[in-house]
Order: sequence, then C-alpha cells, then structure tokens
Amino acid sequence: QVQLVESGGGLVQAGGSLRLSCAASGRAFSSYLMGWFRQAPGKEREFVASIWWSSEGTSYTDSVKGRFTISRENAKNTVYLQMNSLKPEDTAVYYCAAKNILATRYDYWGQGTQVTVSS
Repeated sequence: QVQLVESGGGLVQAGGSLRLSCAASGRAFSSYLMGWFRQAPGKEREFVASIWWSSEGTSYTDSVKGRFTISRENAKNTVYLQMNSLKPEDTAVYYCAAKNILATRYDYWGQGTQVTVSS
C-alpha cells in the first residue's frame, strides 16, 4: 500500500517561510518522479516542482523559481519543499505526488496540506 503523507503546512505572513515534507512508504521509489502540486480555492490544481528520486534533476513552475526549493532525503524516504519569500498568491492546498518513470501521469497522491499566506 503506497502512502504519501504531507506535513508542514500552516499560516504564515507574507515574506515568511515554510518547509513541507512528504513521507513516502509502501514501495521502492528509485524510479519515480516526485512532485509537488497545489490547488487554490476556485482554481485548478497546478504543478509546482518535481525531483527525480535517483538523480539531481529538478523542475519548477515559473512563479516559484528562486523562492522554492525541492529536495529529497533518500534515507528517510522523504521529499521536501522549502518555500521562502511566500506571497498571498501561494495560498493553496499543497499535494505530494509520485509518478513512475514509465507512466504518463502521476500514480499516487497524498491527502494535501494547507498553506495560508496572509498579507
């Protein structure tokens, strides 16, 4: 049973920082792409960042480049999203997801964690 469990969300003032964690379990993820997505009220879910489990390759949406950093800690099977210089428009539910290298879309999703940035 694959599980992705996010944590670290909360309320922060604009300009502040948060670090989200995604603890993965239930299988080996060495051939997986790990991603962070977010969904704001009334909007569609959007891609934020991704990282390959077995390499240093990362990708970010333009709006978070230079502010967010995705990383992983293989020994703990955990992926992180460090979010700095937060803006009110970053307010959303943030989801962790995993996609097998052979898959066309993300296979597994976490339950989400709320991030609220006040102005």
